[in-house]
Amino acid sequence: MSVRTPGPPSWMRHEVRSTERRAPLVPADAARLVEAGFRLTVETSPQRAFGIEEYAAAGAEIAPAGSWVSDAPDDAFVLGLKELPDGPAQLRHRHIYFAHAYKGQDGAAELLGRFAEGGGTLLDIEYLVDDTGRRVVAFGYWAGYVGAALAALHSRGRLGLPLTPYERPQLDAALAADAAPDTALVIGAAGRSGRGALDALAVAGITGTAWDKDETLSLDREALLAHRILVNCVLATSPIPPFVRAEDLEAPHELAVIGDVTCDVTSALNVIPVNTRVTSWDEPVAQVSGGAAGGGVDVIAIDNLPSLLPAEASITFSADLLPQLLQLDAGLTAPVWSRAAALFSEKAE
Repeated sequence: MSVRTPGPPSWMRHEVRSTERRAPLVPADAARLVEAGFRLTVETSPQRAFGIEEYAAAGAEIAPAGSWVSDAPDDAFVLGLKELPDGPAQLRHRHIYFAHAYKGQDGAAELLGRFAEGGGTLLDIEYLVDDTGRRVVAFGYWAGYVGAALAALHSRGRLGLPLTPYERPQLDAALAADAAPDTALVIGAAGRSGRGALDALAVAGITGTAWDKDETLSLDREALLAHRILVNCVLATSPIPPFVRAEDLEAPHELAVIGDVTCDVTSALNVIPVNTRVTSWDEPVAQVSGGAAGGGVDVIAIDNLPSLLPAEASITFSADLLPQLLQLDAGLTAPVWSRAAALFSEKAE
């Protein structure tokens, strides 16, 4: 009878952002990880969409919020979604989360310095890719869905403030209420986020115009600005012509609402440079002024959109992440993980 080799210690941390209600690993998939021999610890979290008792029933050990800093073993994989707390200054663990640190974003150098000081490793979820370079796990579909939904609701004056999490039927009912044709453009329509955006617009009674790479090679700004709603789902990895610039708003145009799903606003690769800040659940809309002959545009640039549909988004994401977690080992020998580790080493130099 073979004896299963225990998996490496894995620790799912509490999210420090109060509006982050998603979980990278849902209870049903946590149970599968435990069954595979992984030593899983889950921190309590007051806002997570899944109760801590569900993780206990799945076989996980339970720990206080934030205890990974002092209690997680040195060789633990610490799993999360959004930003780490400001401390400790030295990061000694192997962290799996969306760090947004490889394109010169605000705070990127400081974060990478913390890993260098502590000897830890960043395994950025955004860069978990297969042999073809395609991402193997993402929240893209639900980010696009929520981003387009909020843009459509705001366009109709039906965006309630502050934002609070939805369940899917509730959000769809809000979209379908007063459904009416409108002009909406989705750029990056062939990707996960783009497909989600088009689906949300359809629920709202809007047939979205779909652009992808071919349409952005030679950008038709006049056609772009003829749409009332723009949903940006393009994740640029190298410089491309920006979609909406300040000068584009100086002349008459129809554009009124931008849903910036990608939300790459602090990067040099920002394709919506007319906006330079992230918006929030409390203040989801940033107003960008136009020129005397043009007009202002409202921008929604929330960087955790899927957390507004936390259960649906988490279930889909966890199902994609679980096969990758099951390949984790101390040496990061699986190609998805070895590539992520190699990229960190390159960026941290």
